[in-house]
Amino acid sequence: MPRPFKKRCCRNLTEEKIFKPVMIPLSDLEVSDLRADEFEALRICDLEGKNQIQAAQIMEISRGTIQRLLNSGRKKIINALLENQAIRIRNQ
Repeated sequence: MPRPFKKRCCRNLTEEKIFKPVMIPLSDLEVSDLRADEFEALRICDLEGKNQIQAAQIMEISRGTIQRLLNSGRKKIINALLENQAIRIRNQ
């Protein structure tokens, strides 16, 4: 049985956001889901330029978890770009 999901300090997304390639209907695309915690880790580290320790303190989780979130988020985004998939950012 998996561990219970630990609450993470993330910005609250009021609605899910979808980014897709132009000129292709969403119904024809595969969708890659990016969780809010992955998006928040990417925003803090890549956009704001914080290191993983600072990001972990902001999100109130371990540095190892930040590293895992960054790896999985980046992998999903790169894969979606290479495979012409839509990217959906959603709350947990």
